[in-house]
Amino acid sequence: MRLLECDLLYTVKTAARDTLYKEKAKSTEATAVGNSVTMKGWILLLMLARLVDFSMTQSTNSLTWLSYLRNRAYSHGYGRSYYNNHASLRAEDEPPVLDCPLECDCPPSYPTAMYCNNRKLQHVPFVPSHIKYVYLQNNQITGITNGVFDNAPNLAWISLHTNKLSSDKISDKVFTKLPNLERLFLHNNNLSQVPQGLPRSLRDLHMNHNNISKVPVESFRGMSNLTALHLQVNSIEDLGNALEGLLSLTLLDLRGNRLKKIPESLPPKLSQLYLEYNHISSVPADFLSQRPELRFVRLSHNQLTSGGIPASAFNVSTLVELDLSFNKLERIPIISTSLENLYLQANKIKEFSVSSFCRVVDTNNYSNLRVLRLEANEIRAQDIPTEAVLCLRLATNIDL
Repeated sequence: MRLLECDLLYTVKTAARDTLYKEKAKSTEATAVGNSVTMKGWILLLMLARLVDFSMTQSTNSLTWLSYLRNRAYSHGYGRSYYNNHASLRAEDEPPVLDCPLECDCPPSYPTAMYCNNRKLQHVPFVPSHIKYVYLQNNQITGITNGVFDNAPNLAWISLHTNKLSSDKISDKVFTKLPNLERLFLHNNNLSQVPQGLPRSLRDLHMNHNNISKVPVESFRGMSNLTALHLQVNSIEDLGNALEGLLSLTLLDLRGNRLKKIPESLPPKLSQLYLEYNHISSVPADFLSQRPELRFVRLSHNQLTSGGIPASAFNVSTLVELDLSFNKLERIPIISTSLENLYLQANKIKEFSVSSFCRVVDTNNYSNLRVLRLEANEIRAQDIPTEAVLCLRLATNIDL
């Protein structure tokens, strides 16, 4: 409606201007009656233009008006850059450069991206239909209303991190009409729960550094394409069965929460699990044996004790890196000979047991361990038995 009013105003003013030019071109011998009729017509046109002006100013704001003027100027060829004046340099189906909110920037070199970051915005602006990547980080946005993304169903990437978003100000259907969304960045906000209606197309989800304490079982239901889930630095105490159904998940980051145990129902394809800075005191016996894809496990800065680790919990051939540093272990746990990196610093270990690394020590049996860190324990260099040289022959770094 606003654009129609603007076009009407432009048409009326153009007609008035043409009328004036025609009158000036007429013969000076025109009759007084004719002049009087022409003057009345001119006055009528001016009055109509004034009414349209008034109507437009009542129904639009300055941003809409300026955006309209800028778009109209470019449509008439004014203000275009050197490169935009060469039609041969632009694809015929490329969207107009100025189909972009005035608060943001849509550079011609990235026609499907909209940059609205670092602008002190307090709301999410209108997103044009051709946009695929929206950058709204580092603003002051507190909420998102329904429909704000509905005009852009091809959105694949939304960055909303480092704002002031709160869960009670995010409508429950904000993301439901985005079937192509793959990456969503919501970290560094004030969220207390996982947003509802997240699309099943998501592959990468960042919700770290928020205030999330509970994750309902339906939070990630149907999200079988999700490969990376970042929930670190929240207040989560238990995930329950919320991770069930994440069949493609390979990375799970839960550092800096309040977990007291390793989450249940871990996805089958998980290869990276980060659980540092929690309150975990024990490890299930089948923790790794049921997850053959798991390669990297980090459990540092917890409350693990030797009594809380079953004998063969980490004796799994698929594991590549294990971090158990900054816990309360008193002995080196039994590990697989396939393990390459083991971090045990800052524990209470008193003995260097070769059998933890090699069950048989000879020229044909040895560990693949490359890095072993044991500093800040109670082991001295002279406590290491001589057979450790054969067992750990591939080691490149052993810190005591």
